[in-house]
Amino acid sequence: MSLIAQLPSFAPETQVVGDAMLQYRRARTPGAGDAVTHVLLHGIGSASGSWLAQLQQARDAQAPASHVLAWDAPGYGASTALPMDTPVAADYARRLWQWLDALGAQTAGPLTLVGHSLGALMAAAATAMAPARVTRLVLLAPAQGYARAEAAERERKLADRLANLAALGPAGMAQTRASAMLSGNASAEQVAFVGHVMAQIHPAGYTQAARMLAGGDLLGDLQRLHCPVLVASGSADTITPAAGCERLAAQVGAPYVSLGPVGHSCALEAAEQVHRLLGLKETA
Repeated sequence: MSLIAQLPSFAPETQVVGDAMLQYRRARTPGAGDAVTHVLLHGIGSASGSWLAQLQQARDAQAPASHVLAWDAPGYGASTALPMDTPVAADYARRLWQWLDALGAQTAGPLTLVGHSLGALMAAAATAMAPARVTRLVLLAPAQGYARAEAAERERKLADRLANLAALGPAGMAQTRASAMLSGNASAEQVAFVGHVMAQIHPAGYTQAARMLAGGDLLGDLQRLHCPVLVASGSADTITPAAGCERLAAQVGAPYVSLGPVGHSCALEAAEQVHRLLGLKETA
């Protein structure tokens, strides 16, 4: 069965959050309790389905006991977009905690918060906002934002990204960019899966996220944290190159783990390594 065909086994759920809606997918190890152990935040061209491998691992593993939630960020899937045109990472973080509060007691305990690419900015901001609720922060191929860049560079990066969206649309972006999310060693099935997820983004939600990226400052948020942080990425990642990820880890005194010759969609292409890093699979 193809990866695309496997995705419906994790049917999206929705939760009312004030006057908004938040969509997410869930997986739980057999015998695991109600307490959520991991929350997974996707990148700008992705969605909750990008975590298919981790959801499968949590569902199928016998140990450790895990209860995993993967959200569709505001403006993605059926999740209501944020009300402002130019949100900052803290706006996504606020919606994250509102969503988890709305889910109730199952999210009362500390959890492992995982951010991939743009999701790293959201995860770091959320940890800074509610440090007692995060026992561990894992950043996979983190996007660092452009707050520290010159204004002209920030504006150019944003304009280029939005022009690409306007010219190609989600389906066109998926067709031209899916392979760039993976290494040259990725399978055709993996490329097709990444493209399938990317093709479903909503232009308005993507535009909000792109504006957040333009003003994001991951380093600044991480420097305010005291919980354990881990940074990992692949050596074949051309979107958030390994050198920048490793440098970020060094700047905040966090360990850096190379996932080997894999690309930006490392949770898919290096699934086994990521399972172990997240604590979803016991180490040998």
